[in-house]
Amino acid sequence: MKINEKVLDQLLADCESPEQVLGENGLLKQLTKAVLERALEAEMSHHLGYEKHAPAGRGSGNSRNGATAKKLQGDFGEIELETPRDRNGEFEPRIVAKGQRRLQGFDQKIVSLYARGMTTREIGAHLEEIYGVEVSPTLISKVTDEVIDQVRGWQNRPLERLYPVVFLDALFVKMRDGGQVSNRAVYVALGINVEGEKEVLGLWVADSEGAKFWLQVLTELNNRGVEDVLFFCVDGLQGFCEAIEAVYPQATVQLCIVHLVRASLRYVGWKQRKQVAAALKRIYSAATEQAAQQELAAFEAAWDAAYPPISRIWRRDWERIRPLFAFPQQVRRILYTTNAVEGLHRALRKATKTRGAFPSEDAALKLLYLVIQNVSKKWKFVTGWRAALNHFEILWPERLARAEGR
Repeated sequence: MKINEKVLDQLLADCESPEQVLGENGLLKQLTKAVLERALEAEMSHHLGYEKHAPAGRGSGNSRNGATAKKLQGDFGEIELETPRDRNGEFEPRIVAKGQRRLQGFDQKIVSLYARGMTTREIGAHLEEIYGVEVSPTLISKVTDEVIDQVRGWQNRPLERLYPVVFLDALFVKMRDGGQVSNRAVYVALGINVEGEKEVLGLWVADSEGAKFWLQVLTELNNRGVEDVLFFCVDGLQGFCEAIEAVYPQATVQLCIVHLVRASLRYVGWKQRKQVAAALKRIYSAATEQAAQQELAAFEAAWDAAYPPISRIWRRDWERIRPLFAFPQQVRRILYTTNAVEGLHRALRKATKTRGAFPSEDAALKLLYLVIQNVSKKWKFVTGWRAALNHFEILWPERLARAEGR
């Protein structure tokens, strides 16, 4: 609906400064109040069946009965509205419902600020500074708590029958329990579907990261419809690979190279880290497994005297590294690291770092869920996915065909 420009000119004629338009008692606030009250009067006329002061109202059995004052919070601060009443108490306004204390869209602003990592008190201070509205931390918590039902529905939603690639990792957040603060593990499963789209499959909270709990996570994914996964990328947690194979025995399990390199560099001083990292890169970027074995032998000869644990780590985990060499470099960039989930973790950590500790598991989950919803809007198709899918079609044609119903 286009507003008449002459009407706008008339409204703005006496406004000589931005404050007179946008300020606490500015034009926009007054206009919002006037429009809402006029709309409420129109609703009342529709409810009664006659206009205000119209003769048709005489003897109709119901009539206007004054108005009730109420305060409404919105983008232009706090607005005092006169809400009309009817004598029979039957009027149920829709544009500003009974009990409504905030304009439509105001709650979404609170949720949006919460999703960006602001605490309830920071949100309250921000709303008061920007809009001149006092919003208590209790009210903000109540608004954001409504997200929990969305989280539960999302957490239990059905999943696709096959995800060619799934990344599994965990991050840690602080939570309060009985007056004590402890680190809790939040398990994250990120899948790539057949179309090359990333999708967070779920979030789970436990006291610590362990293979036993990962087994529960994998079982839940299976119960929610994930019948098969071609390729898992995980960290080197003891028993992790066995937990995966218990639920998905056909899956190929690849250790995350980034985690492996980080574990290796813990033994190295700052001055030599670049040299050691470059030598390790020659191993995992080798064209073939045989060439990678030769690079590992060269690494041992050069660095074992100074850092003997590193080559032992790579030898110990070689069976979980070698699947990488079945793919060309373009495909390896998708498979060899949990960078996809690490990028997600950076966004999650950025949102959680401002909090000393979450008061409950639900409080942590609602924030992490909101962050995921924001981040996933920007996700695009995985680069190089068509090349990866072509290799999967050659290696596992029956499994892909079964999942797609071919």
